[in-house]
Amino acid sequence: MYVQLSGDRDGRPVVLLHGGGVAGWMWRLTTDLLPAGLHLIVPDLPGHDRSSGEPYVSHDHTLTELITIIEKEADQPVAVAGFSLGAQLAILLATQRPDLVDRVAVVSAQAIPTRAAGLTLGLLGATAPLAKYEWFAKLQAKQLFIPASLKDDYLRTSALISKRSLVAAVGENIRFTAPPEWAGFPGTALILAGERERGFMRSSARSLSDALPGSELEIVSGCGHGIPLQRPDWFAKRLRDWLST
Repeated sequence: MYVQLSGDRDGRPVVLLHGGGVAGWMWRLTTDLLPAGLHLIVPDLPGHDRSSGEPYVSHDHTLTELITIIEKEADQPVAVAGFSLGAQLAILLATQRPDLVDRVAVVSAQAIPTRAAGLTLGLLGATAPLAKYEWFAKLQAKQLFIPASLKDDYLRTSALISKRSLVAAVGENIRFTAPPEWAGFPGTALILAGERERGFMRSSARSLSDALPGSELEIVSGCGHGIPLQRPDWFAKRLRDWLST
């Protein structure tokens, strides 16, 4: 798995986990506005962009690799912020290895399984080849709130992702529920969802917050499924404030 490291190696370690169909570059708008003293650990998840040579197999498989990376690169517990697919992985990291994670920001995580998931995946498999076409990727970029400055990164990532990785990642995403251990996570948890996301996404955020006493829930006004890309200045400030408390 490709990992981009930046900032101060001795600083507060922060792991940023991107969503499905994008890659570590989605955090560029955020990291440019974060304090210089942080130690930033930003992987491209399996199947995505610079890690496209390794297929996405499962959340569990990816989690094992992420744990290895954190153990190697961080000398103290990390803060993890994840978006969408990455937010689900952030939850799993926090629940399975609370010794490695002392705070977690969960941004737009689906935690209520999709009905008729098999049908959804069948349709996805049939349309997956379209991701290779630039015209289709441009339409998707608009839906995902990809700004002009990151559009080339998105088009490259979209062209590289395989049907196998796409179906595996989406399958894990739409079947996800938080493990029972989430209720016992001892660290700090921030849960965000967009005001304009689909209802089950807002319900997912509320269910995650209800399950973890002491967690903080915020529904972000004016945002759909793309908070860090739609409102990068607001998100970076929210993350800075969250990291400093």
